[in-house]
Amino acid sequence: MEELSELLRRGGGDALPELRRRYGALIRYVVDAILPDARDAEECVSDVYLRLLSSASALDPSRPLKPWITAVARNAAVSMARRKRGEETQLDESLASGTTPEEELLRREREESLRRALEELPASDRRLIYRKYWYRQPTAQIAAELGLTARAVEGRLYRAKRRLRELLGGDEDG
Repeated sequence: MEELSELLRRGGGDALPELRRRYGALIRYVVDAILPDARDAEECVSDVYLRLLSSASALDPSRPLKPWITAVARNAAVSMARRKRGEETQLDESLASGTTPEEELLRREREESLRRALEELPASDRRLIYRKYWYRQPTAQIAAELGLTARAVEGRLYRAKRRLRELLGGDEDG
């Protein structure tokens, strides 16, 4: 793993075959869940590899590659899905709205609170929340992969979200 990280940081095409071999299925899994159109997914996967190679010089060798690769794939797929729907990207929205430093600080604090609350959930509920809301997987896909019914997944998600609201200090009725 460290040798792939080093290959990526040095740049060049040497890392691409190894990157595809080790993480191609993961990238495809993340992208396919967000982009149902096969052509869009294929274009996005290519874009993910380009993004990985172009931003690899900033890689921290002490950090694992898998979360970084997953985040790049997810963000590329979400960006493409938004473009396909005609929406602006999150960055464009914040720039257009003229976000102040105070608003940015509040946003970061909310994100940190949510991260801490998610850590309080049981691992199975946390994974379910991530699959549904971070990776945007359809309920039917989650249910099939976990061997549950869609209704059972929805019930578990409902209870997990209710628990998150409690942990974040929100009301239980919302």
